[in-house]
Amino acid sequence: MILSVHDLTIARGGIAVLKDVSFALDAGEALILRGPNGAGKTTLLRTVAGLQAPVSGRIEADRDTIVYAGHADGIKPTLSVAENLIFWARVFGRRSISHALTAFELSPLADRPAGVLSAGQKRRLGLARLLVTGRETWLLDEPTVSLDMHATALFAGVVRDHLVAGGSALIATHIHLGLDEADVLDVTPFRAKPQTLTDFDGAFL
Repeated sequence: MILSVHDLTIARGGIAVLKDVSFALDAGEALILRGPNGAGKTTLLRTVAGLQAPVSGRIEADRDTIVYAGHADGIKPTLSVAENLIFWARVFGRRSISHALTAFELSPLADRPAGVLSAGQKRRLGLARLLVTGRETWLLDEPTVSLDMHATALFAGVVRDHLVAGGSALIATHIHLGLDEADVLDVTPFRAKPQTLTDFDGAFL
């Protein structure tokens, strides 16, 4: 398995939100995270990405194979589209950005400053970073925010090509991406029970 999660309990702001979550991803597989807003999908992704520690449980993965894309697009507004991708390619020890430009239809915008792009174009640029990392496992938090139907289809095609090439993806989204090969994990049954305070002073700790 590329990624294995065992009996994971995670917290947000010191409060447990999900308890005893387990799943696994192998090469060529995608898993869609479902659940209502605030259920803990983002916290789960951040924990798997290594951005915060779990309360308990175990994550088995090679950190050098993982790339995380959150709500922020992660672009530098004063750099051009191409310069942004070149920057990220160099961070990950890569060189070519041509595939990323083509896959997200950014070639006509290559010389345009990222700061003047529309919200959807910025999102496409942020997602294009995935293709210059060379990482096998993508952790994606609501990746289609600001994307129109055409751009969403582009993104779904990029994910599908990534899976065919042996990559994997863990995606939190409310959108149907047409990835029929992907499994779905509803996090709702794993929601931790609300804390009950028997000590008034404990409310302030």
